[in-house]
Amino acid sequence: MTERPYVLLSCAASIDGYIDDATQERLLLSNDEDFDRVDEVRATCDAILVGANTIRQDNPRLLVRSSERRAERTARGLPESPVKVTLSARGDLDPGAKFFTEGAIDKLVYCADATADKCREQLQDVATVISAGDSIDLTRVLDDLAARGIRRLMVEGGGTIHTQFLTEGLADELQLVIAPFFVGDSTAPRFVGTGAFPHDSKRRMRLAETRQIGDVILARYLLNEQSTGA
Repeated sequence: MTERPYVLLSCAASIDGYIDDATQERLLLSNDEDFDRVDEVRATCDAILVGANTIRQDNPRLLVRSSERRAERTARGLPESPVKVTLSARGDLDPGAKFFTEGAIDKLVYCADATADKCREQLQDVATVISAGDSIDLTRVLDDLAARGIRRLMVEGGGTIHTQFLTEGLADELQLVIAPFFVGDSTAPRFVGTGAFPHDSKRRMRLAETRQIGDVILARYLLNEQSTGA
């Protein structure tokens, strides 16, 4: 069997663990210097994955921004930006979202078996829709990505997706940026939800790097014994 992709989780959170507030406006947790760092990491990956709710709420482009980095990728025979990937249990996605309309790259949508046909009809030719089990099976998703040549996968959220990868032990690396302020609203979305996490007080993650980036802090953790950050 093809080895599954290296899975890198990327997230920015407030100091009290929130990834957004409860308003309609997007909460900026990071800064320009860190946005550029994230762009640099994106450029090293084969695919970027977000949940369907992130597409609905944030309408992200998920493209490499730097023209120099895009040129470096094409010089290596790669598309300008990584493949875009999303998970949607309901299969209810807007084909006009920037995820689908921007970037001449592959877009992959993994759905529950029962909603895959509905999703194909809705998205038509803007994405490839793949059935991924009765409920979306992350191991099956990673196996399929590996078969498509994806070796390095960047997961950018949201909280439900991060929780799934972490509780199922399928993340190799976590890059967590801490913003220097509090949200203080229990109705706002958090970095992760309730779950049985393999890494608890008895099995700590391995801290590989800390870095100050302007007024935020990057903490980079390795989660598996074989993880090297490569």
